[in-house]
Amino acid sequence: MSAPTPDHAASKPAQAKRVLVLQGGGALGSYQAGAYEALCHHDFEPAWIAGISIGAINAAIIAGNEREKRIGKLKEFWEMASAPVPWSPVISDDHARSYFNEGSAAMIAAFGVPGFFTPRIPPAPFWPPGSPQSQSFYDTAPLKATLERLVDFDRINDCKTRLSVGAVSVTTGNFTYFDNEIFRKLGKKIGPEHIMASGALPPGFPSIEIEGEHFWDGGIASNTPLDFVLDDVSSDLLIFQVDLFSARGPLPQSMLEAQEREKDIRYSSRTRMNTDKNKRIHNIRKALRDLIGKLPEDLKNDPGVALLSEAAKENTVTVVHLIYRSKTHESSSKDYNFSRLGMVEHWGAGERDVFRSMRNKEWFERPQADQSMVTYDLTADDKP
Repeated sequence: MSAPTPDHAASKPAQAKRVLVLQGGGALGSYQAGAYEALCHHDFEPAWIAGISIGAINAAIIAGNEREKRIGKLKEFWEMASAPVPWSPVISDDHARSYFNEGSAAMIAAFGVPGFFTPRIPPAPFWPPGSPQSQSFYDTAPLKATLERLVDFDRINDCKTRLSVGAVSVTTGNFTYFDNEIFRKLGKKIGPEHIMASGALPPGFPSIEIEGEHFWDGGIASNTPLDFVLDDVSSDLLIFQVDLFSARGPLPQSMLEAQEREKDIRYSSRTRMNTDKNKRIHNIRKALRDLIGKLPEDLKNDPGVALLSEAAKENTVTVVHLIYRSKTHESSSKDYNFSRLGMVEHWGAGERDVFRSMRNKEWFERPQADQSMVTYDLTADDKP
């Protein structure tokens, strides 16, 4: 194996395969929809979309529609999801807004979201043990009909856009990705049940049975599919990772703030740590490739070197973080506060963060000659 070529050493993010990575986060998912709409203004056409939980639903809507229909379908879903609370608070200060948020979340918990989930009647404890109804507070059957209406699964299974969604086996605890390109090779097809499995967060939602195995929300094990994407070294990657929980935050000053901070840490899935770990692995691979390129010819044919060469396959990766950062009036109920006001605010925040990230696009054309993987968080106050 020879050393990396000068052309590859000078590869640019603008030349890489474009990937959209969408974290789970319930009602906060409209931030991802807004971010995607803004990315369209910058001619960002993802070749691959990976998502978990609400990220899987957004991913399916995007991958399952032609480009000109995607924003309309996303708006249709989020307007439907926010329909139960279409009004706004009369007073606009933070205290009034906090009460409004808690009231909205309580209403959703009591009555559900049309086209998404409805409360079980009678409640779960009144159903016989072992029955599907006894294992969750809500029924997600309405989501199946919504997905069938908003998503063209034939397009997904034709692999026009790669789609990967993550879920966890209830009985083994193993993480599984349902990937349309892998499924195509196996003669399988992605359907609504795979998207529903990725968002089946217990005890609210029931597990989803697929081929005799039951699955829960992938966020139980990892709320971001970034690691799965980074395992693909077949091409250079430009990844926009849209996260709905921030790993960093202030010290809580109350019980409510402590509950919110705990949820942020739990569902951020150590995003920054995992990114730093993968960045180190990629750069170690580059160092190993450089070292192999300096070996004498008689050693390059050694079986051990061949094994190392396979492990050091080269590609460059650029990760742009788009992280939703909570407002002071939000609490731990923010991921199930499906109010219209919250949806509009989160959507707008996603748009703004993309435009801020793309304001100075020098990084987009900057050659990555020294590092195999670089990361950007261009909307953070404390940029890394």
